[in-house]
Amino acid sequence: MINGYILRLRDDGVETLGALVVYDGLDKVFDCKSLELPWKGNKTNISCIPRGVYYVNHRHSEKYGSHLIIEDVKNRTYILIHVANYVKQLRGCIAVGKTYADINKDGTIDVTSSRVTLEKLIDVVPIEGMTLEII
Repeated sequence: MINGYILRLRDDGVETLGALVVYDGLDKVFDCKSLELPWKGNKTNISCIPRGVYYVNHRHSEKYGSHLIIEDVKNRTYILIHVANYVKQLRGCIAVGKTYADINKDGTIDVTSSRVTLEKLIDVVPIEGMTLEII
């Protein structure tokens, strides 16, 4: 059974940094960094989503190509895990990357190699989806 979690490590009011880990049973099959908006009461477009257990499924759109969608987020829709390197590219969704770095030298931490990282994550998520706990 494939499942995963995001451990939120730091919310500085500008962004939330975390670690996303996926397991197949007891075996870790994938890990990466995550980037989200800060917590602002689950408000649309300006806040990360609440902690909890969610179902993640595959999705494709013209705008984002292949990506993942987080289902059944209370009072929110279309919460995606998609390609993004900078927090300013997010409106409540989650970006994944290989490492943290201040790519554009603006003093805010970004994630690197987002496209490649997302492709690897999509490869480990089964077609039927998986559960993801956000801690």
